Amino acid sequence: MNVYGAIILAALVAEYALNVVGDVLNLRNLRSDLPDAFADTFDQDEYAQSQAYTRARTRFGLLRSTASLVVLLVFWFAGGFPWLDELVRGWGFSPIVTGLCFIGLLIGAQGMLSLPFSLYSTFVIEERFGFNETTLRTFLLDRLKGLALGVVIGGPLLAALLWFFQQTGPYAWIYAWGTVTAVLLLLQYVAPRVLMPLFNDFEPLAEGELREALLDYADSVDFALDDIYVMDGSRRSSKSNAFFTGFGTHRRIVLFDTLVEEQSVDELVTVVAHEMGHYKRHHIPQRMAISILQTGGLFLLLSIFLQVDGLYEAFFVEQLSVYTGLVFFGLLYTPVDLLLSVPLQAWSRRHEYEADAFAVETTGRPETFIAGLKQLAASNLANLTPHPVYVALHHSHPPLRERIRHIQQGAAAPSPTQS
Repeated sequence: MNVYGAIILAALVAEYALNVVGDVLNLRNLRSDLPDAFADTFDQDEYAQSQAYTRARTRFGLLRSTASLVVLLVFWFAGGFPWLDELVRGWGFSPIVTGLCFIGLLIGAQGMLSLPFSLYSTFVIEERFGFNETTLRTFLLDRLKGLALGVVIGGPLLAALLWFFQQTGPYAWIYAWGTVTAVLLLLQYVAPRVLMPLFNDFEPLAEGELREALLDYADSVDFALDDIYVMDGSRRSSKSNAFFTGFGTHRRIVLFDTLVEEQSVDELVTVVAHEMGHYKRHHIPQRMAISILQTGGLFLLLSIFLQVDGLYEAFFVEQLSVYTGLVFFGLLYTPVDLLLSVPLQAWSRRHEYEADAFAVETTGRPETFIAGLKQLAASNLANLTPHPVYVALHHSHPPLRERIRHIQQGAAAPSPTQS
């Protein structure tokens, strides 16, 4: 093994170990006593269920990540990459088609490995805790649709990237960056109207008190909406959520049907106010800009490492190619991506605080908002006491206790117009 192989191996093991440490600390941070702040929403049995759910998900995640790392290392050191490279080269296709076959087979193998874990997660763990509403037919159809979208969208995009790095010389990373950026921006428009409806039904919110209250609120903050939609989330899970989607003049708020059933009109207004706060505080374009910059940096680094013989030697591949270099660079970059995610997750958590503050400022209902957040946590069996290390590694949202504290502090502080 050369120095590149040693670095990649050490990075992969370190990433795995860091995640294990985070998981173990998170489990040890579970408390048997229900925090006083949640006594009005959780009872002791529900709280015990939320802890049991956290334990089950965490232990299963550890098993899954361990299996994934072991399979990767066995495939690597058993010579799986050169074997697969020789196999697809022997089919006599062009370099781009050969590359698509090489990467497609790896993705397919990864999908087959993850399938039993996904089945167990959905039909055993989620079923045990009362969340699963999906059928085996829907489960399999979802994966077939995902596979079809991967072929239709991902296939041509991957072929374009391979062509750029094979044919366009030192400017390949710029062409690749521009192409991926264009696709990402296009998907902002296409996904809500074409892709997402392949998996769920989206119906405009029916006329009535809730729709009127939400539209009145949107008008009060000068927020133009394409519409407010209800998604049939209950078709797959009893968990609740809401999200903002779309771009430009085609913005829409989506509420899970489970959320509409569980929360009051006033609570739902504060939830929607939070989602609109992300737009009003310019979080969406900020996140998009960071994603685009990351993509550019990624392709620049890729263009450099594609020329490094040692990267291929680390995986026992003798003949350089763009497609193998792309895979090997991805393995090299994965631990780096984890480290980069830590400050980005912290940034995302700050955005959540800002959106919370916007919701409170514009609705004037801090306690209603807090009640809605608590209800959402209870229905989803959220972990109320996550460890700070786990939060830093995995949470894009602040822990609920911290969110409530910030909301209460903001509500108690005098407004700029008060003296």
